[in-house]
Amino acid sequence: QDMVAFSCCVYDGGDEEKKEMDVAREIGWRGKFTRRGKVIRPGIIRMNGKCPLTPLEVGLMLRGMGFNNKTAIYLASGKIYKSEKTMAPLLEMFPLLQTKETLASDEELAPFKNFSSRMAALDYSVCTYSEVFVTTQGGNFPHFLMGHRRYLYGGHSKTIKPDKRRLAILFDNPRIGWKSLKRHLLNMRAHSDAKGVEMKRPNESIYTFPCPDCMCRLNKTTHSKPIHTR
Repeated sequence: QDMVAFSCCVYDGGDEEKKEMDVAREIGWRGKFTRRGKVIRPGIIRMNGKCPLTPLEVGLMLRGMGFNNKTAIYLASGKIYKSEKTMAPLLEMFPLLQTKETLASDEELAPFKNFSSRMAALDYSVCTYSEVFVTTQGGNFPHFLMGHRRYLYGGHSKTIKPDKRRLAILFDNPRIGWKSLKRHLLNMRAHSDAKGVEMKRPNESIYTFPCPDCMCRLNKTTHSKPIHTR
């Protein structure tokens, strides 16, 4: 809900939903959206790739990228906004979808449930060792996770980081056919696969790009140099 509120997307719930979003914005970003002179343009926010992808858009993206309905998916997420309604199309496309709530019993989750960081750690642990990691949002979680996976797999982790600006154009085009959409999405996936082996560039976070100049490896190399004596 906080992500939906922050993105300021257009909703179909009428005045009741608008009030709900206004309350969520004030709780999370007090005054940010009501500041004098502040103009919020939801359409521009979406076109700039700042809006979260809906479960339907995630499903279309993955199917277009070549993942079929027998693909096992783990959804790393907190409470999903209006999940009963919004998750239906994604579950129809990927019936093998799981979450920590469906994989673990209530008793197993009990020590974690009242701690958001612990719940996030469960998601992080599963995603770290997944065959493919797909990120649909920004923030520390995906950045640290991408870096961790690059380090574990020597820079060859499979990560799909879609271009949400481009996705907004594709999804908002009423004339685009499935073949054309799929072609664009397959190209996007190929680009993400290539970026999986990216090395750190100047001024980029070592947490996201730890290879090949990880501090641990540099220190190990330094300390392991032989000492020459006469």
